[in-house]
Amino acid sequence: MPILVLGVASFVAWFISMLAGGGSPFILIPLITLFFGAQAVAPVLTTGLLVGNAQRSLVFWSSVDWLVTAWYLPGAVAGAVLGSYVFTKIQAEWVQPLIAVALLWMVVDAAWSRRSPQSPTDSHPSDPPELKSSKPSGIRPWHFGVYGFFYAFGSGLIGSMGPIMNPLYLNYGLEKERMIATKSTNVVAVHIIKMLTYATLGVFTPTLLAYGLLIGAAAIPANWLGKRVLDRMSSAQFRQAVLTFVAVSGVVMLWEQRSLLMIW
Repeated sequence: MPILVLGVASFVAWFISMLAGGGSPFILIPLITLFFGAQAVAPVLTTGLLVGNAQRSLVFWSSVDWLVTAWYLPGAVAGAVLGSYVFTKIQAEWVQPLIAVALLWMVVDAAWSRRSPQSPTDSHPSDPPELKSSKPSGIRPWHFGVYGFFYAFGSGLIGSMGPIMNPLYLNYGLEKERMIATKSTNVVAVHIIKMLTYATLGVFTPTLLAYGLLIGAAAIPANWLGKRVLDRMSSAQFRQAVLTFVAVSGVVMLWEQRSLLMIW
């Protein structure tokens, strides 16, 4: 039963995340916790996300923004190693409420940035013409190095930070295939480091690895179907789907942690 439920849920999660720019962990974390316990979330999810995002990266390879990735990787590698190590030493229940608040704040910030007057100097040289006139301001490539560190650190602690980076990608001007491609490539690098660190620290077991591979395998047909639907979406529809999913994720995460918030 866990195999069937996890396989079906993984397919649905990957399909939705293709259209919303990510967020599959939002669906998968509760199931992994239910079936295998909270300590299994990070290694199982890391394995699944590595496989699924690697496939996405290959599918959208020509759309990767390599400047963003070059800035992202150094901070992300350091954060992934540190977060994975801390994962073996402490329980980090307090992280999710902080992530939830950050998600909601970033949705408000992204919506506000979209309405603000734009400067023509905000365009990126690699942007296609249709994005250069509407690209939001304020985000530079080096910002991804800083945010990447904190994202990877939190991901190492709890398995995934959900769609917390999505508003940053949108505000930089990455839409649809360019966002999916760049984010997937960045995530692959983080999860490779996390897997190596978890393996070194003895966190993995053959059973956890197998369930993680199941999640990754379900991504392959889901990504294919999701790409066909994504091709039919406009940039405005994609952006709306991303921000809506981020907001819903933040609200649900706060609700799930309400008992912890009441203690605070």
